[in-house]
Amino acid sequence: MSTQEQINFIKSIYPFDQLNKTEIEEFSQNLDILYFKKNEILQKEGEKPEKLYLIMKGIVQEKLDEETLSIYSVNEFFDPVSLIENFSKHSFITAQETICYTLPRKVFIDILRRNQKLEKYFFQSISEKLNSNLLYEKNKDLANIMVAKVKDANVHRAIILPYETSIYDAVTTIKKEKVPTLLLKDNKGEIYIVTDSDFREKVILNRMDFDDIVGKISNSGLVYVNENDFLFNAQLIMSKHALKRLVVKNDNNEIVGIIDQISLSSFFATHTFSVSSKIDKAETLEELKNISNGFLKIIKSLNAKGVKITFISKLINQLNRKLLDKIFNITAPKELLGKSALLVMGSEGRGEQILKTDQDNALIIADDCSLSNEEIHKFAKNFTEILVDFGFPRCEGNIMVSNPYWCRRHSDFKELLFSWVSGKTGDDFMNLAIFYDAVCASGNLELLTSLKEYLFKVGSNSQSFYMHFAKIITSFDVPLGFFDGFVFDSNDKNHKNEIDIKRGGIFIIVQSIRALSLENKLLRTNTIKRIRELQSLNILEEEFSKELEEAFNFLLTLKLKSNLEKLDSGKNINNYINPEDLNTMEKDLLKDSFKIVNKLKKKLEYHYKLNYV
Repeated sequence: MSTQEQINFIKSIYPFDQLNKTEIEEFSQNLDILYFKKNEILQKEGEKPEKLYLIMKGIVQEKLDEETLSIYSVNEFFDPVSLIENFSKHSFITAQETICYTLPRKVFIDILRRNQKLEKYFFQSISEKLNSNLLYEKNKDLANIMVAKVKDANVHRAIILPYETSIYDAVTTIKKEKVPTLLLKDNKGEIYIVTDSDFREKVILNRMDFDDIVGKISNSGLVYVNENDFLFNAQLIMSKHALKRLVVKNDNNEIVGIIDQISLSSFFATHTFSVSSKIDKAETLEELKNISNGFLKIIKSLNAKGVKITFISKLINQLNRKLLDKIFNITAPKELLGKSALLVMGSEGRGEQILKTDQDNALIIADDCSLSNEEIHKFAKNFTEILVDFGFPRCEGNIMVSNPYWCRRHSDFKELLFSWVSGKTGDDFMNLAIFYDAVCASGNLELLTSLKEYLFKVGSNSQSFYMHFAKIITSFDVPLGFFDGFVFDSNDKNHKNEIDIKRGGIFIIVQSIRALSLENKLLRTNTIKRIRELQSLNILEEEFSKELEEAFNFLLTLKLKSNLEKLDSGKNINNYINPEDLNTMEKDLLKDSFKIVNKLKKKLEYHYKLNYV
């Protein structure tokens, strides 16, 4: 294999792509290629390692006795920790025929000492390593935006009118069709363009007759772009010709739309501003449904650009709440407006749901609302059906406004809260947890705030309440073995060699932080914001808070990445991931994240004396 091929191979593996030109040449010049048969031992437990292995082909297992702790495959490497410590804690054995590049330990250590970025990566704290990975993913995936096509952006429909159309009829068409620009065609087939600014600057300022020909204020010399052309190329064309708009054609040379500078800017700036504006302007459910169907495209775009999971969650949840608010205000009887509060709960309430999973919502009705209970429940059932039509699946636990249990008057909710706090069943604490995460998506916020303040009050009267509320975390095991190997559920045949990342990590963090937040009477619902507020109250140490934030974000990122891949391949989304689908760095960071989850779980067990409850 040529030196250039070796260099390209090294550059494809993080963090070795951080090497400078001299270091990467030194790295490649010292590489050897070795072939190994199946079940061949590459590195023995207890020995001093001699090489860094980079896998070109095959699979290598990291083992302690007979337990497999980790698996390494193509474009992964092992074991830098053993090289640094000059001691191998585990054995590495081929699971099939394997070909590796090998680098002598001395060369690896020498380069490590000279390259601060490399040294920092292998010696940094867990929270720093998790954050570094997210930054790396952002930089790596940023290139994906460069392959976006014109048709991926918000291309306005092309409305073509005769050149002789009157100014009045042209303006009427713009309003009716909700487009910012019109195209005109004359008798010779020439195309012209007229924009909303032309009407302001040429018609109004010149006091033109509204019955005059609109063609008089149009512009010729249009510039075209193909819908399959790269989006960045469209931006270059606009800059070159000092234009704000381009006419879009398809491969058959037919005009299919108009792309403007605002559409380009909104695409590169995440689409969310233009989508939010569309929700505000929408007047019908059909319009809102079409807008909501584009949310998945936004999520994929943001993820491809490397935007952090916290910002994706925040933006998408803002759009979802704005959408629900608009649907509620369009469909609700006028007697409910101002006299009710539409709640979103669970992960949606915490602002941590990105992909549409299921509905978790409720409706609080003011005691003095004039609508009868029958009328209220008739609306609630219809509202649930509308959300199903919009792509929000039904909640399997029936936690929806269509269920009278979650659609009741304020005083009835107050009694329900008291029964939950006084109760001792799993359902009581589950319902309480769901409600505590609620936020008001539409209506009277005070109805919810007063109920949460009542919850804090009645909860304080029971010393054992918080202990029982937190105890549920003891039913969930972190899928990490004593020797840092992943633990799989051998009884679950449908998800063999997969990990439920929600049960084993995300839920434990959410519920632990929720319990501490409820005890300290925090109104915040988002897990990250709760962590930060608990840290400001000295309930959590600063360094541990950072670790929790990074671990939580990493687990959510893995879940989103896995589910987007499932959607692309036509599979149903779920909470399972296969560690074998992860690269070496992601496996290590997943293990580090689970260690942080374990640390939090032990902290809660000690704080609430859960072993005695």
